[in-house]
Amino acid sequence: MRNSNYFMKYLLEGQETKRLLFRKLEQGDFYTWLEFFKNPSSNEHWISETTDPEIQCREWFEKTFNRYSNDTGGMNVLIDRRSGAFIGQCGLLLQTVDKKEELEIGYSILPAFWKQGYATEAAIKCKYYAFANNLRESLISIIHEKNIGSQKVATNNGMVADKRTIYYNNPVIIYRVNKTW
Repeated sequence: MRNSNYFMKYLLEGQETKRLLFRKLEQGDFYTWLEFFKNPSSNEHWISETTDPEIQCREWFEKTFNRYSNDTGGMNVLIDRRSGAFIGQCGLLLQTVDKKEELEIGYSILPAFWKQGYATEAAIKCKYYAFANNLRESLISIIHEKNIGSQKVATNNGMVADKRTIYYNNPVIIYRVNKTW
């Protein structure tokens, strides 16, 4: 098990960008985040064991809190600095892809805030944070091959398509960016 100082490097709690504040997910965020799963477009490309929004949201919360307690990174809630609105989530996640441990930049934005640049802004912050703290020499994003919006975010974050694979029964493209400084 990693020590808590190592883990804290993965979580961007307290970080900010021009428009966003980063904080840990809290139990009280459940019903706000449930709206993500209620929108059919949010997961239209991802094969999941259940299609029930409440179960999906509960599983998301369990996974996130397990990541926090097991030192495997975690999603950060993104808060609009001006309005205080919950925009979505983004973070650094340890993932195993094709039997190799990788550090992923993951992002999910509430549909009301799509196409406003929030995912790109948050993902760029995660990239610079990870490289500035020497967490890895390269970072990935795992994106369903049909999710064009997320692919654009990865590209805007300087990532390139590295390979195709199957991840949790989903055909995905692994986007990658290497540290260049």
